[in-house]
Amino acid sequence: MSSQLFYKLQIKSLTFKNRIAISPMCQYSAQDGFANDWHLVHLGSRAIGGAALLLQEATAVSPEGRISPGDLGIWKDEHIEKMQFINRFIVSQNAIPGIQLAHAGRKASVAIPSKGNYKLDETNGGWNTVAPSAVSFHTNEKPPISLDKMGIQKVITDFKSATKRALKAGFEVVEIHAAHGYLLHQFLSPLSNFRTDEYGGSFENRIRLLLEVLEAVQSEWPANLPLFIRISATDWADGGWNSDESVQLSKIVKERGVDLIDVSSGGLVSHQQIPVGPNYQVSFAERIKKETGILTGAVGLITESEQAEAIIVAQKADLVLFARESLRNPYLALDFAKELGVDVPWPIQYERAKIK
Repeated sequence: MSSQLFYKLQIKSLTFKNRIAISPMCQYSAQDGFANDWHLVHLGSRAIGGAALLLQEATAVSPEGRISPGDLGIWKDEHIEKMQFINRFIVSQNAIPGIQLAHAGRKASVAIPSKGNYKLDETNGGWNTVAPSAVSFHTNEKPPISLDKMGIQKVITDFKSATKRALKAGFEVVEIHAAHGYLLHQFLSPLSNFRTDEYGGSFENRIRLLLEVLEAVQSEWPANLPLFIRISATDWADGGWNSDESVQLSKIVKERGVDLIDVSSGGLVSHQQIPVGPNYQVSFAERIKKETGILTGAVGLITESEQAEAIIVAQKADLVLFARESLRNPYLALDFAKELGVDVPWPIQYERAKIK
């Protein structure tokens, strides 16, 4: 049997050994942005488990860009060493290490989930948040600071510096996080962007910051290595960012050298109405792929090998990204190969357990 889920994929200079990737997933286990042995075991297990690409969790480009105090960061050179160590192990398992560069904007400064997931302020370890406009995610929260021109320039510079460090740390894929209601998404959507300057109002103005961040990232990222952007294809709310705009944006960034759109949805407003179910976001990836020609990644309640195989066979996406299912099973790629009748190499340390 031949499984297209296990076909190789060439993106620029990199060969992905299959179409299975691990989505960025916050571990809430860092201190001051530093990776530690938890991140080594978390990412290393999934490299052993056979996925082609491992995207490190949303990694903050500045301290104020963290979602929580437990987030990874890459805003100072000292963060590089441990990430280098982890990435060397990932590469040793014939997997590709990637990083999602992120700024949480108004959704920053929140306690980690195990401690209540509530908004933090300066009295309990939090910080002032920033956004395109001084409008909070929840109405009972302190409003964020609306970014002025200097603040916007700092965001762009922070992404540029983070990209330079990511390359030194041994990452081979960079993904710009412009989804899930975080800062770049906040600029994209008219539900969170009420600016009247060149960064607000029209579609062209609302995408401006993302394009400027993209240019800054590209100034440090080698042209032969893949560059992804993650977007929320729709806000699932009236008057918000929508799938038509996602297609339009995808066309623009494809022309500017982006290789793949990682297509998620939602996260911008608390009143969103999401019809959650298996494959509920795949149609967005399919539409963007078919209407723009750019590579896409599909996400969202994809849990079974046959389900992932069908997405690739129908050419709805080029990669399938797994989040919660990979938390339940770090070796899902090896299990999927067995279920689909594909013989893939196992780590030599585990070969005696492989069922032929």
